[in-house]
Amino acid sequence: MASPAINVVFNKRYLIPLLLFLLTAITTTIAGALWIVPVVGGLEVSQIPEGIPYSVSILAILGFHEFGHFFAAKFHRVKATLPYFIPFPTLAGMLNFGTMGAVIRTRSPIYNRKALFDIGIAGPIAGFVVSLVVLIYGFQTLPGKEFILAIHPDYFNSVSSSGGLSLEFGENLLFVILRHFFAVSPDGFIPPMSEIYHYPYLCAGWFGLFVTALNLLPVGQLDGGHIFYGMFGEKVQEIVAWIIMFLLLVAGGTGVINQFYDTGISYGWTGWFLWALLLYFVVKVKHPPVMDNEPIGFTRMVVGYFGILIFILSFIPTPFFITG
Repeated sequence: MASPAINVVFNKRYLIPLLLFLLTAITTTIAGALWIVPVVGGLEVSQIPEGIPYSVSILAILGFHEFGHFFAAKFHRVKATLPYFIPFPTLAGMLNFGTMGAVIRTRSPIYNRKALFDIGIAGPIAGFVVSLVVLIYGFQTLPGKEFILAIHPDYFNSVSSSGGLSLEFGENLLFVILRHFFAVSPDGFIPPMSEIYHYPYLCAGWFGLFVTALNLLPVGQLDGGHIFYGMFGEKVQEIVAWIIMFLLLVAGGTGVINQFYDTGISYGWTGWFLWALLLYFVVKVKHPPVMDNEPIGFTRMVVGYFGILIFILSFIPTPFFITG
């Protein structure tokens, strides 16, 4: 019979991640339903299953990302927790994807740059591949105009009576490329960026690329910090991290200014300023040193440059435009 102490450890190790996953499945399903169901007087229980395609897609992207880290850690005999999914309930008037992502924690030191690099790169590549599959599937299975008309009956009217706030997602290079080569619609209607959040696979895939790019910033103990430290060492990582921090502050400051003045500069988002503060105070800018600084070798360097390419293709200078 298992001792109480063993049961407590078991519960912490497995029960908490499972409960967080289930909660995130609920919050993302509700968020997905709210993206696509015209809600008048509240979401009905019968409408909630409409959010399942979005929820499954986003959980798959986040899950593959975090389990990429997890299995890389296991390969290098680094102790790590199971993924902790972070649920986020829908709040009135707030942009919400139903989750704030997912994380794992390493529970033992990482002693060399090769292990650090492998653990850092495995998650973004896994999440990127799933995001790619979700987006291609979404573009290949676009519904016709009747889908958007069910949400916005007056969408194609020359005069809109909405008069409210308008949300538009920003584009990254990969989204543009995939749309060009894979978008297929029965009647030729390809949704603009101001409407893709109504399309569950496009919304989840876009979110997956956005989260991947955030994690690939070469700052502190983000995935990008692990990768750059593994590839180039401590000094280069620190220099690049401070450059990135400066650019984030500039982009965030530009976003703040654009809230009050029409500068004509489309680059910038207030969220970058907040993200820079979070990185500085919580994640930190400089990656902590590892004991063994042996170079990672040619093959890993090639994989690392592929990770940098993923960042370039996935990064969105202005993720959100909100007007009205």
